[in-house]
Amino acid sequence: MLDLGRTFLQAAEREPGRLAFVDAQRRLSYAQWALHIGAAQAALEREGLRNGDRIATVLQNRFESATLHWACQMSGITIVPLNWRSKPDEIDYCVDNADAKLVFYEPASAESFTSSQAARRLPAVACADVVRASHPSYAEWTGAACNPRACASVEDFSVMLFTSGTTGKPKGVPRRHRAERAAAIAHVAQNLYPRHEVTLGVMPLYHTMGVRTLLSLCVINGAYVALPKWDAETALTLIEKEKVTHLYLVPTLYHDLVNAPGFAPERVRTVRKLGFAGAPMHDALLLKLDKAFRPELFVNHYGSSEIYTFTINQRAAHKPGSAGRAGVNARIRVVKLDTATKRMGVEDLAAPREEGQIICELSSDEAFEGYWKRDDANQKALHDGWYFTGDTGYFDADGELFVTGRVDDMIISGGENISPVEIESILSLHPSVDEVAVAGLKDERWGQRVVAFVKCSAVIDPETLDAYCRQSDLMNLKRPREYVFVKEIPKSPVGKVLRRKLVAGEYERA
Repeated sequence: MLDLGRTFLQAAEREPGRLAFVDAQRRLSYAQWALHIGAAQAALEREGLRNGDRIATVLQNRFESATLHWACQMSGITIVPLNWRSKPDEIDYCVDNADAKLVFYEPASAESFTSSQAARRLPAVACADVVRASHPSYAEWTGAACNPRACASVEDFSVMLFTSGTTGKPKGVPRRHRAERAAAIAHVAQNLYPRHEVTLGVMPLYHTMGVRTLLSLCVINGAYVALPKWDAETALTLIEKEKVTHLYLVPTLYHDLVNAPGFAPERVRTVRKLGFAGAPMHDALLLKLDKAFRPELFVNHYGSSEIYTFTINQRAAHKPGSAGRAGVNARIRVVKLDTATKRMGVEDLAAPREEGQIICELSSDEAFEGYWKRDDANQKALHDGWYFTGDTGYFDADGELFVTGRVDDMIISGGENISPVEIESILSLHPSVDEVAVAGLKDERWGQRVVAFVKCSAVIDPETLDAYCRQSDLMNLKRPREYVFVKEIPKSPVGKVLRRKLVAGEYERA
């Protein structure tokens, strides 16, 4: 099996003149980009970094972050990409936990970097227009262009992603070259990408979706159009100008895109395929995108940083809510919810349409082998050769998986388990609802009561929304008992709804 460094060289040798990378300043062929990657590889080695060492980057999706990712794959150095919005204490923890030996930062992360004690102790390189006398600029640091050399093996670690850490400290997910390459090839196959696809590189390279986009494009000699920071109008301009052929985004970005004032179907006519992951997509948005783009393929991809692919639904709009069936490298099960809490075995399967916890076999070609320096997390998530995702879901009568939320998000009201996602999907179809999130708030009688937090697109009142739910197929016990109208739904940097903030009252009423 080829390691990732050789995977890039293979693409450069196969079609050296093919467009590989685009941003606001440059357009690089595979042969041209290879020389920049070689320069970064040589600079890493001049720093004394060797196979097995780790570097940290606190960068947006820019030329330097993508180039460094490939340079690390050449030498067997593990890249540890961190969220450029990270606070100083988050950088401290991740840099220390990863034992990083070198840090890269840019203007967007300079303040947090400067305030991070752990990062300041390390050698650093300033990217873009950061000016610090104590740190070389990226251009100075890399020096002259040169050819890259593939020195890694498939057993070397490629990347370590830190999970978002919705509770407690984030967990490092180290992934080997063989798992990363298998995931990239599976992504190509499951999304039916032909040669020379063009994509919008906006999903961050500290997130598994962003890494997969970068690697899979190389497999097919495609073009990566970098967008450092999300802006819907800029995205539309790039899609139109660069003739982007597919999009792979979280639902939040699709929502912004299709609702942008400048959106028009003719501006995105080159986009033939849509894919989404990272969070469920509510029915209203799914149908709106299908109508606006008329894609040849609309893929719901369900997975994680730990095991890239769990399931795939290649006809997302035809069966809204379905995450489909196991991917080409996956085996999945749904086990009874009490199985996880009582540490029982993996054979206690939930019945069809019975909600349980989703688990995936760790023998997947795409799987990690355990969290970095976190035996406590391994003991919680890894059992008998299976990864316990922490997600809830069920198989329908056709054997397709429906993901209903997180075990921790489950609302228990009057002794009944209630999933927020089903309620959100119904409310999202109301024409006056722009976005909605459902959470359980403490209630003396019921334990928790169902509360819907609604961002409106038009004036609406709770009575009208309650009547709408009564007319739907939603069971009476699942109806929201309260509606809270908010200016924004709190989300993580990659668009996941942060229900814990709603429960804690961390929102602004409309």
